[in-house]
Parts: sequence; structure tokens; C-alpha cells
Amino acid sequence: MKLFLKTVAAAALFTALTTTAVGQTAGQHRASKPRSTAVAILHQDMRKLWTDHVIWTRDYIIAATENQPDANAALNRLMRNQDDIGNAVAKYYGDAAGHQLTTLLKEHIAIAGDIVKAAMAKDQAGQKAADERWHQNATQIADFLSKANPNWPRATLVDMMNTHLSTTATELTARLNKDWDGDAKAFDAVYDHILHMADALADGIVKQFPDKFGRVV
Repeated sequence: MKLFLKTVAAAALFTALTTTAVGQTAGQHRASKPRSTAVAILHQDMRKLWTDHVIWTRDYIIAATENQPDANAALNRLMRNQDDIGNAVAKYYGDAAGHQLTTLLKEHIAIAGDIVKAAMAKDQAGQKAADERWHQNATQIADFLSKANPNWPRATLVDMMNTHLSTTATELTARLNKDWDGDAKAFDAVYDHILHMADALADGIVKQFPDKFGRVV
């Protein structure tokens, strides 16, 4: 009987110690995510923000060029996306920087709207003038980002922004010409490029703030 009681007591002690150890280990893992997990979450979040950007841009282009009643709703949702991107950047660079980026991006969207209107009206001079402002704004965005993070070279950002503009312009042209196959192909290019851009921005943040991305495993 004594041997049985000693065995039960030993088993209970082992269970208690094991449970405590497991709980401590789980708590440590919760407190500090593995680096690979934290980086993957950032990439996922950046991709969500920037794919929202091009998807709602496409929704607006479709609605506006077809004179649909949902054009303003799509535009309002698109403008909200610029707030979302600015808020995401503010987590790393502060509220002022986030607000500045949001302002630049909302200007980017407003000018795109001017381009759509001019293209629909076949106002070539107006479209050309708006396109020049669009590219100037893209350079301003590249300047802002490159100054914030040395891992985002200015030349690379200018190229990425200009590619974003050109692929979007191709999408608009195909839509206006009712070239539906060309429109689908153009959006594929828009979407593929924005994923590349989102990943490049995420990579730059990780390099600049390695301590924010958990323990190395």
C-alpha cells in the first residue's frame, strides 16, 4: 500500500512539474513570435493593403467608365485604403509620417480620377497634363519612402511607382477600348507588380527594424 501511495505521489509531482514547464514554454512562445512567423505576418499585411489598393482602383475604373452609380462608393473605399496604408506605416515611422504618406497617396488617387475623366472625355491635353502630375506625385512618394528607409533605394522606388502607373494606365486604356482580353491581361500585370512592390516594402521594414520581428529560430 505504501509503495502504491509513493507511486501515485511521484506521478502527481511529475505531472505538476511537466504542466508548469509546458505552460512556461508556451508563454515564452506567445511573448516572442518566431522571426519567420512575424515576417510572414508583415508580408501578408502589406500584400493585403496594396492588393486592396489595386482592386478598389479597378472597381472605380470599371464603375466610372461605365457611368455606374457605385463609382463614388468605390472611390470612397479606395480613399480609405490610403488611410489604411498610412496607418500601417505609422506603426514604424510615427503618426506624422503616416499622415504624410496618406496625403501623398490620396493625391495619387485624385489625379488618377482626373486621368479617367479626361480619357473618357477624349481630352488629350487634359489627360497629358494629369499624367505629368501623376508622375510628379509618384516621384514625391518615392522620395518620401527612400528618406524614411535606407533599404528602399530612391531609384528602385521611382521605377516601381512608374511601373504601377503604367500598368494601371494600360488597364484603363483597354477598358475604354472595350478590349476585354487586354483588360484582363493588364490587370494581371497590375496585380503581379503590386505583390512585388508590397514584398519589397515589407523586406525593407524588416531590415530596418529587425528587433521588431521576434526571436530568431
